[in-house]
Amino acid sequence: MSATPHAISSRDNPLLKRLRLLAQDSTAYRKSGQVWLEGDHLCRALLARGLRPATAVFTERFWVQAPHDLRDAADHVVTVPDALMAGISGLESPAGVGFVWELPAAPTVLPGVAAVVLDRLQDAGNVGSILRSAAAFGFGQVLALKGTAALWSPKVVRSGMGAHFGLRLVEGLSVAELDALDVPLIVTSSHRGDWLHQAELPWPCAWVLGHEGQGVSAALEARAGQAVRIAQPGGEESLNVAAAAAICLHASGAQQAASARNAGLQTL
Repeated sequence: MSATPHAISSRDNPLLKRLRLLAQDSTAYRKSGQVWLEGDHLCRALLARGLRPATAVFTERFWVQAPHDLRDAADHVVTVPDALMAGISGLESPAGVGFVWELPAAPTVLPGVAAVVLDRLQDAGNVGSILRSAAAFGFGQVLALKGTAALWSPKVVRSGMGAHFGLRLVEGLSVAELDALDVPLIVTSSHRGDWLHQAELPWPCAWVLGHEGQGVSAALEARAGQAVRIAQPGGEESLNVAAAAAICLHASGAQQAASARNAGLQTL
């Protein structure tokens, strides 16, 4: 049975003030330990992982037609006028529903698990897109070095399209803390290293993706066991980092899948 919603009509309500902060401040989640998930897609992505929000917020108009899985998602449910949701929203067209989710305790680097390392990436769209590729191609954790865009910022969460909920996300790391990974580091480069389509890629491994303008830092390059570049017969000087990440992570995941299939055939 759906929880009875609590109607909020004042923009000065403490919950709405907190939601505006979460929706508009890229690092507010670090202090509050909560994130604001706006829209049907993100809310359903959370539920699909068996996770439950602390609070569900509906516009008055959407509440009357909301499907039961969203109505029943949280014990604490509130409704607000459409105009108040518009004052919270970070979207051009405000959604009819949003969830407040309590972030899990800050995780640590997990040894022996395939990872993606973000070295000072600045663009939220790039970061979110890389998270989607990591989740799609079998990488269990994303590790952000200091100076990288906040992984749970509203823009990164929207760009990630739900990938956040299937990944172990660790922020604010130093280069030295990557030693805990205990897997080979592979750095991407536009001008040196093995051609990706010819390279033997280790698994598990950690792909290192560098700053949009400066690339991977010298400190990380020195720690890497392999450098890889992508053939670009069209003659472009370099690829967008999110596009390069998708190509590299797919190649790595595909090699791992092929190795697993071959191993299975050999045991028949």
